[in-house]
Amino acid sequence: MNQLINILTFLTFFLFSACHHHTNEAQELEIGADRQTMYVSQLEGKHVALLVNHTSLVKEGHLVDVLLKKDINVKKIFSPEHGFRGKADAGEKLTDSKDPETGLPVISLYGKNRKPTPGMLEGLDVVVFDIQDVGVRFYTYISTMHYMMEACAENGVKMIVLDRPNPNGYYVDGPVREPEFRSFVGMHPIPVVHGMTVGEIARMINGEKWLEGGVKCDLTVVPVKNYTHGMRVPIRVKPSPNLPNDRAVNLYPSLCFFEGTRISVGRGTHFPFQVAGYPDFAFGAFSFTPESIDGMAKHPKLEEQKCYGIDLRKGPPLQKLELKYLIEFYNKWKEKEDFFNKFFNKLAGNETLQQQIREGLTEEQIRDSWEDDLKVFKQMRKKYLLYTDFEK
Repeated sequence: MNQLINILTFLTFFLFSACHHHTNEAQELEIGADRQTMYVSQLEGKHVALLVNHTSLVKEGHLVDVLLKKDINVKKIFSPEHGFRGKADAGEKLTDSKDPETGLPVISLYGKNRKPTPGMLEGLDVVVFDIQDVGVRFYTYISTMHYMMEACAENGVKMIVLDRPNPNGYYVDGPVREPEFRSFVGMHPIPVVHGMTVGEIARMINGEKWLEGGVKCDLTVVPVKNYTHGMRVPIRVKPSPNLPNDRAVNLYPSLCFFEGTRISVGRGTHFPFQVAGYPDFAFGAFSFTPESIDGMAKHPKLEEQKCYGIDLRKGPPLQKLELKYLIEFYNKWKEKEDFFNKFFNKLAGNETLQQQIREGLTEEQIRDSWEDDLKVFKQMRKKYLLYTDFEK
């Protein structure tokens, strides 16, 4: 009996210590932007621009306001997809504007120009990038970062990346993008889930000479203190209008493939990227009706049509990229020819995935076909990591 009590006491202590240690670890995380002693001195006396959005928050508020209070000479703001305040719809073209709160000019890099022109960088010494990413190849913030790195390299401007944790940074999965499928939703030959932070991706872009003409950006990365790739770090603020919570961020790599099909992923509901459906009873018992929602979805796919399908809001977090939902919906689809649209191969980064699904390959067979490319990528990835990896 005493022995049992001792064992139970030890287990209780062990579990408490583990939980306590995990909690302390999470509390001690310090994002790059909060480590001001590591970069503010590099901005003093310089002409500075910021590539930021609504996620660029530090302990005291928004990075723009914090730097202005420190008398940093911020000349302009560059903004990515969804805009500086993060309220624009996916794919919505944005024009240049003025920030009403600071009076600073806001230059959109998701409108007429995706890459800053030499005129936009004229007179600048340094550009600071600070945006919360979700660690998925087709999420466009890393494409915007790529073009800014390229423009800075070509125009002799320094770039500082303030790093943030990757909420999907604990695994690597999916097909590696093939060269002919390069696009704004697939700038780099990396898997769908790359398991890297924006700072690590920036280092890889430089190191692998992926910038036009092999130019190299004068790059500094301010790392996150106490972060490791094994951590699940919750998002502080929704990174874009249709990724409202941690569940959506977790499901996004797997469900985003539906954007290249006739199926809705719940844009136009208050739970986007957590459901999937179509106006046909065959797809499931759960139902939802997409509607225009201000600040989230203007005229979403299948607007005002009752969709039937699956509800994935509850359940354990996915540990890998899941193809089963996509395969199940394809198998239930009657007119197989019109299930996929032109966007699908851009998201996949190849034409193989669509062919494999059409040919009836199982998820295991499809996953096996990625293995060799993933091994090569994982080796390359190791060179650029700033944090302890989830794999030995």
